[in-house]
Amino acid sequence: MPDGRELPFEAVNGAPGYINLLDALNAWQLVRELRQALGLPAAASFKHVSPAGAAVGVPLFDEVRDASFAGGVELSPLASAYARARGADRVSSFGDWAALSDEVDEPTARLLRREVSDGVIAPGFSEAAVRLLSQKQGGRYCMLRADPNYAPPERETREVFGITLEQRRNDWLANANGFGEALTQRAELPDTAKRDLVVALTTLKYTQSNSMCLAVDGQVIGVGAGQQSRIHCTRLAADKADRWWLRQHPATLALPFREGLGRPERDNAVDGFLRDDLAPAEQEAWAQAFESAPQRLTPAQKREWLDGLDGVSMASDAFIPFRDNIDRAAMSGVRYIAQPGGSVRDQEVAAACDHYGIVMVASGARLFHH
Repeated sequence: MPDGRELPFEAVNGAPGYINLLDALNAWQLVRELRQALGLPAAASFKHVSPAGAAVGVPLFDEVRDASFAGGVELSPLASAYARARGADRVSSFGDWAALSDEVDEPTARLLRREVSDGVIAPGFSEAAVRLLSQKQGGRYCMLRADPNYAPPERETREVFGITLEQRRNDWLANANGFGEALTQRAELPDTAKRDLVVALTTLKYTQSNSMCLAVDGQVIGVGAGQQSRIHCTRLAADKADRWWLRQHPATLALPFREGLGRPERDNAVDGFLRDDLAPAEQEAWAQAFESAPQRLTPAQKREWLDGLDGVSMASDAFIPFRDNIDRAAMSGVRYIAQPGGSVRDQEVAAACDHYGIVMVASGARLFHH
């Protein structure tokens, strides 16, 4: 590095590129902070310098495991975290960069090996993990060992158009016991909601702004990243959360995939099954994924299933300016919200939360990331 210090990582296998390193270094910070905050193994699935998913090692329900295509492996806590992170938005995670807070064990390596992934960063790799992953991509799979004790400088710089910009690094850490006062009539935050809000806020810290994040059961289920309007962030995150939940519908889990269909093709087929806007050419290609044409879910069947999604936490990287964000979030089972506060319409937004029985607390931090 320019100041003579050693790099905080080393290549165990493969040769990462520029975007690989951007993904790896942002993802590593995310999982390291989740590990520190919650004391659980953590994982992230990154694409184009934003997380497609992130999670901590909470055991998976059978439906979540099946919907995440994580069967066939006895899951360790770290493997559970990666299965959840990858399962948040499997279509977006295609070709991801993975980050893991703990030494990569054999179960996690087996999950990574069978996914389309560009690389992984972790504080270490077991012998079994090295053996399995070094065979991936014809021996080119990138594996980076991160120094868990490395602390970056207080100031960070960036060059844009030949101009060097400098600012203080964002060293704010989400804390399950650090939420501020409730902005709503309801104020109680169960421990599960505190955990999920930490997951969501830490994810937002490394997501391109504007951004919103929905989380439940220790994992992200929807990220709305890089939108100019916050309501568009909320719609995007909530729509992804809805698809995550609909993947667990019995009809989705029972889809008659054509024998030999690859995992990415199955992900695309599930996505097509849940969409209502397939063009005729898309419809024809989609039908080729199945042994027989499945009966699509009706809008009423989808809504009935979505009404079962509950206890979801949502975080915002800046204040929520209008109640439309709350109206949309409530449709996806959001019951707990963390946001910095500070909008001139805070009372209007809080009133919307009160209408739905949502608890909203102040996070105390703006998390814009660019």
